[in-house]
Amino acid sequence: QVQLVESGGGLVQAGGSLRLSCAASGRTFSSVAMGWFRHGPRKEREFVAAISWNGGSTYYTDSAKGRFTISRDNAKTTVYLQMNSLKPEDTAVYYCAAGRSSWYSRFERDFSSWGQGTQVTVSS
Repeated sequence: QVQLVESGGGLVQAGGSLRLSCAASGRTFSSVAMGWFRHGPRKEREFVAAISWNGGSTYYTDSAKGRFTISRDNAKTTVYLQMNSLKPEDTAVYYCAAGRSSWYSRFERDFSSWGQGTQVTVSS
């Protein structure tokens, strides 16, 4: 099991940037895929981005492509989400999740551990 703690959220103006971090503990971090999801107001939780176990492959939801970048540092057992050109509709609680396998997925069922979330608020 992997324990996850997110940080880096906050309030930012539209067009600004934030970098989210997710610190992981547990022996399996470097062998599993990692993902970011978000839960916005009056919305269901949705997939944002995922990365394979070695960082070699990444996958984004359409709204994140070209603006967000997911990366990982297995030596530091940390996964990141760099968010640029933020929009008010990006406002949400962002969750880090550890996958059940080494390959990335967009489905919540393929993730077994979740962090507590970090709030991102984008003002217009």
